[in-house]
Amino acid sequence: MCGIVTAIARRNIVPVLLEGLRKLEYRGYDSAGLAVLKTDGQPQLQRLRAVGRVAELTTQADACQLSAEIGIAHTRWATHGVPCERNAHPHISGGLAIVHNGIIENFETLRSDLQAKGYEFTSDTDTEAIAHLLHDKLKANPDLFDAVRATLADLVGAYAIGVVSEAEPERAIVARKGSPLLLGVGEDGHYAASDTAALLQVTRRVVYLEDGDVAELRLDGYRVTRQDGTPVERPVSVSNLSADAVELGNYRHYMQKEIFEQPRALGNTLEMIAGGGSITPQLFGSNAPLVFGEVRRVLILACGTSYHAGLVARYWIEALAKLPCTVEIASEYRYRESVPDADTLVVVISQSGETADTLAALKFAKSLGMDKTLAICNVPESAIVREAALRFITRAGPEIGVASTKAFTTQLAALALLTLTLAKVSGRLSEEDEAQHLNALRHLPVAVAKVVELEPQIEAWAQRFAGKHHALFLGRGMHYPIALEGALKLKEISYIHAEAYPAGELKHGPLALVDKEMPVIAVAPNDVLLEKLKSNLQEVRARGGELYVFADAGSEIPETEGVHILQLPEHYGLLSPILHVIPLQLLSYHAALVKGTDVDKPRNLAKSVTVE
Repeated sequence: MCGIVTAIARRNIVPVLLEGLRKLEYRGYDSAGLAVLKTDGQPQLQRLRAVGRVAELTTQADACQLSAEIGIAHTRWATHGVPCERNAHPHISGGLAIVHNGIIENFETLRSDLQAKGYEFTSDTDTEAIAHLLHDKLKANPDLFDAVRATLADLVGAYAIGVVSEAEPERAIVARKGSPLLLGVGEDGHYAASDTAALLQVTRRVVYLEDGDVAELRLDGYRVTRQDGTPVERPVSVSNLSADAVELGNYRHYMQKEIFEQPRALGNTLEMIAGGGSITPQLFGSNAPLVFGEVRRVLILACGTSYHAGLVARYWIEALAKLPCTVEIASEYRYRESVPDADTLVVVISQSGETADTLAALKFAKSLGMDKTLAICNVPESAIVREAALRFITRAGPEIGVASTKAFTTQLAALALLTLTLAKVSGRLSEEDEAQHLNALRHLPVAVAKVVELEPQIEAWAQRFAGKHHALFLGRGMHYPIALEGALKLKEISYIHAEAYPAGELKHGPLALVDKEMPVIAVAPNDVLLEKLKSNLQEVRARGGELYVFADAGSEIPETEGVHILQLPEHYGLLSPILHVIPLQLLSYHAALVKGTDVDKPRNLAKSVTVE
């Protein structure tokens, strides 16, 4: 879960590398480093590394007035070895330097073999083994490109790498397997990075590398081969992203910006039904009508916030489409004995489309003969999208904050469309019901915009309990997963320990935690379970617990001492979870502000989880 940038150009590429790292800092921010080739005279590597944020590295580069036309850079999320300068990338062996995103599973064996050959290791990382292995391969084959390909053949695991060498200062080599990497085609040179956002400063023309690709970057061009050396052509795409889309603008944090972008993100995601009178399976791909017609059950695989979206969808799919639905944590699914069924629609959900556990779970399901697969994702060219037979691309736009917000609500919108489509294909959705649901979806951006306007009241709530050490979230039915998501958000960015339970489970254990120091946050929509929920809330008050209740129109929960009520503008039926999660996002955000934590880059976490 690191970010890498590579550049060779007719300009000083140090600012390009540093700005690229700044855009990739969501992928890791415990250390950063760069290595450039000074080519005025004898080529010579110069490396800078810093613990902490990219800003620390920038200060170093400015102090020494670093300048070069070829180099590599890296921002790290630690896997092997603690965050410290000696574990920061790039790693050097002889006259070559390497940056790496991923995990090399056989690095201990490689390390032992290389130590036996006399190589000394100065870090705890798996990446240093790649550097020394490449240096060893160069002894037998001095061509850098060929030596990189030979090195990759010995690696077990996932990687995206960038390499430069004093012996060949006219080119940089990059490669990928299991970790994202793309090329940037510029007017003054060529580039590579883990994410398009890192390259928007120099070009919007990008080439998405496939697993097993190796590429050579030169001033005047690039070439791509497979690992065995077979030349391949990869199409040049023009990114729709703009540099402004990944800038903070007038907001204090990316998380706040992305919360407020949700009306637009939902509108963009649902644009295809804006003017249509009906739902069509083709929203999910040209083969979707045939595939959906054969589906008898649904399996949803996801991690973290995306898993919570899947839990909401289970309620929807079983209620409307009448199809059995199972939701599994992707990191657990492939490590247990399960019963495959070829008539199952396997739905994988991921913001980045590069989530290692979700991608592995998708491949595992396919290996069991379940080839009816659908990816719901925010990145069109991602590995998960390419692996799935069908796809729905949410149009949330770039999400930089580590704690997911707009990606989650657009995933829910996509899952609502999927639910209605499956119900229609199976003959369980009348024309009247279809029209009502479509109208609700079209109105959703407006409804969400009204909820976002509640920020001032939510900010006042956050002041009240930000000093607490624990919190309990409650929900019932399809809002229980929203309680789970609210607890996750609070944990992620404020570091307040939070748990979520179905409200009916209080008396089976969690009620023992409730006292005057334990704030209890309840999601209370005006639905069929409201009266049950009110009884659960009385159990909390009877034990001295202080309640913070997110209700909506008609819930009729009175505000009394110890019971704080915030009423959403309207009840939204099936789509109510989308509205109710937004105040929980704002509550977590403002609690984190009061506590003074790093909202966008919480400790120990990174955005795109590309390692297992």
